[in-house]
Amino acid sequence: MADDKVPQKMSFLNDSLYSYKRTVENTHKYDAHTKLETIAVTSQCKLQGKDLVSPVVPSISLASTFKINKVDEYEKCLKEGYIYSRVANHSCESAAQTINMLEGGAGGLLFPSGMSAISTTLLTVLKQGDHVILPNPTYSGTYRFAKDMLVKYGIEVSFVEACNIEAYREAIKPNTKMLYGETPTNPKLDILDLDAFVAVANTVPGGGALTMVDGTFASPYLQQTLKHGVDISVHSCTKYIGGHSDILGGSVCFSDIRLLNYAVDLQRQMGNVQSPFDAFLTQRGIRTLPVRMAKHSKNAMTVAQYLEQHPKISRVFYPGLASHPQHEVAKKQMSDFSGMVVFEMAGGLPAGKKLVENLMLIVLAVSLGGHESLIEHPATMTHGAGIMSAEERREGGITDGLIRFSVGLEDAGDLIKDLEQALEKIDE
Repeated sequence: MADDKVPQKMSFLNDSLYSYKRTVENTHKYDAHTKLETIAVTSQCKLQGKDLVSPVVPSISLASTFKINKVDEYEKCLKEGYIYSRVANHSCESAAQTINMLEGGAGGLLFPSGMSAISTTLLTVLKQGDHVILPNPTYSGTYRFAKDMLVKYGIEVSFVEACNIEAYREAIKPNTKMLYGETPTNPKLDILDLDAFVAVANTVPGGGALTMVDGTFASPYLQQTLKHGVDISVHSCTKYIGGHSDILGGSVCFSDIRLLNYAVDLQRQMGNVQSPFDAFLTQRGIRTLPVRMAKHSKNAMTVAQYLEQHPKISRVFYPGLASHPQHEVAKKQMSDFSGMVVFEMAGGLPAGKKLVENLMLIVLAVSLGGHESLIEHPATMTHGAGIMSAEERREGGITDGLIRFSVGLEDAGDLIKDLEQALEKIDE
């Protein structure tokens, strides 16, 4: 934060009735050269109100409320301790702090799901009469929320070709308040040039527009979105951050402390906070995020290279392949290419269905980012008729033969053998 003057794009902060001043401190002191692996494994916020000891593993505080000794100490407890778990809880603060440390942000919040993180944040910064630009394709939950819900609040929504910077530029209107992006995108793995994205947002008349980016497919370990000038970074903690398919959660990190201070008050009012136990599992997942992402990425590259040479596969989308249209952009802003592989079946819908229904090791299921390999068919599942029309899918490049594969931590050779035996059945 350069000064105390509120930028025009954040003028709504002046309307806040509350002033959140809580300070979260880390138990460790890191210098500018501390590696992300170290932060992921060790970051933990101080237990507020406890001066003598701190648990090595963050505590799970299941209490809904906390005893206060004196009425006159209420405000002090509010700012420096705990009074009620919807307002602040050590388990949640510790996990949020660790994610924010990886992001390099000014502060972060945890939510009960990735979708609650997205929806709450959009409703926090957008109001009636504002205009927001989103990509197509995008996560199906985001697509439907923007299309069906934001418009009910009088918010104007435009969809543009995902990661097409010029399309974003051409869609800008006088009332544009936010440019929303994903990278890599769900499900096609398009890569958004974050530097160019921010530059376009800054051209919006009247002081620029806010930028918000969903980096779930990359994780905050492989891609530090905020360091490219993005204002708000969101992740579904259900995916790579949790890493074990056993929690729901979402995180939002902010580049400006004033955005955090504004958002936390709205989060409290809406009650959209993650449970302490899920926050504990989120924190535990982060501890192994570096080693898991390395294995996910290595396996995905091996699988992508295999699929790219297979005659029954017409095209493979993986940011680590030189054939990917935004391979150079991915190299610039990602430290590795993550575990998502998307490919097009040469035989279209019938071939796609037969493949995913004949796998023995790889599981047919929605979601992604867990330790186990999951595969799905977007046109009939995550982006199917209940979410998008056939025309909307065509506009987003989601074809009937498209397959989304979340490559897990199994042996890559075993995964390839499973794909091979299922591919052999397609002509039977």
